[in-house]
Amino acid sequence: MPRVPYFDVEKAGGKHAEFLDKLRPHLNIYRMLANSEAGLKGFVRMGNALLYRCELDPVLRELAIVRVGRLSRAAYEVFQHERIGREAGVSEEKIAALREATIEAAVFSDHEKAVLRFTDDVVRNVKASDKTLKAVQAFLSPGAVVELTLTVGYYMMVCRFLETTGVEGEEGQAEWLKTAKL
Repeated sequence: MPRVPYFDVEKAGGKHAEFLDKLRPHLNIYRMLANSEAGLKGFVRMGNALLYRCELDPVLRELAIVRVGRLSRAAYEVFQHERIGREAGVSEEKIAALREATIEAAVFSDHEKAVLRFTDDVVRNVKASDKTLKAVQAFLSPGAVVELTLTVGYYMMVCRFLETTGVEGEEGQAEWLKTAKL
């Protein structure tokens, strides 16, 4: 149940309505964010930049995002990004390993493990240790390291927004939750 009311998108006017129109179908996260026109626009622009305009490998990005969602116990986020991860090329075996919280599983490459360790470090400790930072710097460009750090931070914010406002799951999420192990 939402803890903050959803915005009635039918009552939006002007540029707010135009922007919302581009987001159809209206996911619950957008309906909640629409309570703040400026917040919605900034949120979507930053999210789109991280998802579609970065050099960071999409599989590494999605592994980090799903890990952030799991560490944050944010079902909505994990549900959405398991799907997006599959589209980006994340295998079912890797999704299953993340569900089991086994970031050291043999199914992950050394690079993927380094990204997952980095993600854990940033989420749990705010700052990546020298060891986890150096591990990702060994194979990512400085730009990709920045993008990874921004991705982890952005999705930490997303999870906190979803959980604090009580954004409800989308179609199929209730059934998914039965096996999601959050």
